[in-house]
Amino acid sequence: METVMRGDETEVDLPDERTVRVKRAFAAPPDLVYKAFTEPGLLRRWLLGPPGWEMSVCEMDLRVGGKYRWRWRNQENGQEFGFYGEVTELDPPGNISHTEYFDPGDVGGDMGKGSAVTTSFAAEGAGTRMTVTIVYDSAEDREAAMSTGMTDGMEMSYQRLDGMLAEGI
Repeated sequence: METVMRGDETEVDLPDERTVRVKRAFAAPPDLVYKAFTEPGLLRRWLLGPPGWEMSVCEMDLRVGGKYRWRWRNQENGQEFGFYGEVTELDPPGNISHTEYFDPGDVGGDMGKGSAVTTSFAAEGAGTRMTVTIVYDSAEDREAAMSTGMTDGMEMSYQRLDGMLAEGI
């Protein structure tokens, strides 16, 4: 297992050639963190990555077999990209599993044939330990995704979520 990033906030490791695992603690109970991950109005406020992007589309049918579609737009140049997939498992507030496919829009790039994502939320003291496990179709797909700087963007988003949770959402 290779650890590729460990900061004060987020730990990212690569347990095998196709998997990325992201661990992060939040100072809020699991039900509140789960809510932030599952309510479109809240998700649009924090899941933004680097400054200058907005979540222009956040459609979610939160049930097993339900579809979702997320799209981001660069406020400066209008470029867009997104992700879409299907919910495969729900166990509130314990975990969410879904498929994830990249829609490059006009940003470009390729992240392969998609991935399976499981996000779990476990009580840890008065807070939550979140673990996101992403399993790609191949090692090449994982490397393509990692080359985008995705884990840096995830941490930027998680820092926004920290602020929202501190304010009670």
